[in-house]
Parts: sequence; C-alpha cells; structure tokens
Amino acid sequence: MSQAFNGIGSVVAPVLGSYVFFNFDDRKALANVQWVYLSIAVFVLLLATLFLFSNIPEITDAGTYHQTQRSANMAQQAESSNSDTHDKPLSKQYRLFHASFAQFCYCGAQVATASMFINYATETRKNTSDSTGSKLFAGAQAVFAVGRFFGVFLMKYFKPRHIFLAFLKRGNTGIAILYVVLFFESICFPTIVALGMRGLGRHTKRGSGFIIGGVIGGACVPPLTGVAAERHSTGMAMVVPLAFFVAAWSFPFCVNVLPSYKKGIDAFENTKNEPSSVAEWGEKGSQEEQRRETVVGEIKS
Repeated sequence: MSQAFNGIGSVVAPVLGSYVFFNFDDRKALANVQWVYLSIAVFVLLLATLFLFSNIPEITDAGTYHQTQRSANMAQQAESSNSDTHDKPLSKQYRLFHASFAQFCYCGAQVATASMFINYATETRKNTSDSTGSKLFAGAQAVFAVGRFFGVFLMKYFKPRHIFLAFLKRGNTGIAILYVVLFFESICFPTIVALGMRGLGRHTKRGSGFIIGGVIGGACVPPLTGVAAERHSTGMAMVVPLAFFVAAWSFPFCVNVLPSYKKGIDAFENTKNEPSSVAEWGEKGSQEEQRRETVVGEIKS
C-alpha cells in the first residue's frame, strides 16, 4: 500500500514539467530545470535529516527469525519451510537472487519506457508538442498509480504471485499500449520485493539490500534505449525495454511453476493475525538476544 502512494507523485511531476520545461525556449527551459533539481536536492536533504533524528525501530535478525518461524507454524508448513528457506545459507537463497535479477531488469525497463515516452509520443503522433507529450505521460503515470491501488485490492482475494504473473504480459507498440504497459507494471516493484524476501528469516536484512540494489537497472537500461533510438527510431528502441521485461517475467513464471519457489512463498502467506508493528518484532528479537547473552555470561562466570 505504501508503494501505491509513490505513483501519485509520478503523476504530478510530468504535469509540472509540461508547464515549467516545455512552454519556453531551450535556454529558459534549461534555466528552469536547474532550479527544479536544486529544490529536489534540498527536499531530499531535509528528508534524510528527518530520518536521521527519527526514532525508527531496528529490525533484528532474531526478530525476523521469530516472525518467519511463527508465520510458518500458522500455515502448518514450518518443517518444510524451515528446511527450504531461512535455514539455508545466504549463498543458497536462489529465489532471492532471482528476485534481485528480476528487479534489475524490471527497473531498467520501467525507467527506459518512462524516459522515452514523450519522445515516442512526439515522433509517432502527428502535431504533438513536447508539452502535450508530457501531459500524455502524466496520464500514463496516473494509470500507473491506479494500477498500484487496484493491485493492492486484488491481493486481498488472490495470491500475489498470480497477480504478478498477469501484470507482466507483453503488449504491442502505440501510446495506448504504453498506457496499458504502465498499468500492468504498477505492482511489479513492491511485489518483487515482497516475494523475494518472503521466508528469508535471518537473511531478511541482507536480502532486502540485494533486491533494492536492483534499482541500478534504472541507470543501465535507459542509455541502451537512447542509443537504439538515435541509431534507429524511438519505436524500434522500445525493443530494448521489451527484452528486459521478458527477462523480468522469468521470476513470476518461476514463482508460479517451480514447486521450490511456490512452497517458500505460500508457506508464509497467512500473517493477518501477526503483530502489525515492526517494533514488536524488533523488541521480541532484542529480548531473545539479551536472554542469550545473559545465559552465556552466567556460564562464563
């Protein structure tokens, strides 16, 4: 749900850009761009300062272990889950690494598609200015935001891995289809994170770092798409993000087909009765660690 609100900001930005960047000559537009990015930098700095002084509870390894253990027991699959997921060393968490690869490919394809949207609109749609293309892009991002909220609603009634598989089907070129692409890619990022981290137990913190690190794909794929657009056309360049979407599609395919993937995910699905506060799990894990340290100290003394 928290990721769904991210889409709202992605709607506002192109609308503002259509008025700030594209309604002036190139020199004035560039002057406006520098102030926009400076404002963003100041805001991010203030936000980072706020997090620095905020009392955010620490998620301990013991806390994530207890949460995983109890979730598995509730699903009556603790024995099989323990042997196939969090008791394995990090190097053998194959679903985690596959999720990280899928996140890299998906983020790259998503950013490349969004980056080339305005160029695609102006090249393929007659009498379309950059400002109009930006407004069309804002509409596509609105569909993206709606898709995230709609995906949250569907996950109440269907397994996330089933929805994930449907949301990564391919489409053809055209602005209308790009709207559909943004709608169906809306739930991919948070769902890859959730499915990739499910059942990692004591590896949760490190595992989340691997998956979130996949956003580097957003810096790698757009330049490749740009080179293809310069050498051919924007329409032909869309083959690049398409290839990465297909690569990302391998993850929802595996979590819906491979038994080892499905068992590790479905075993931890029933968590509605679990404590909703991260602090509760962190506190419980800390208490366990303190008790262990006390026992060790008594033995040494």
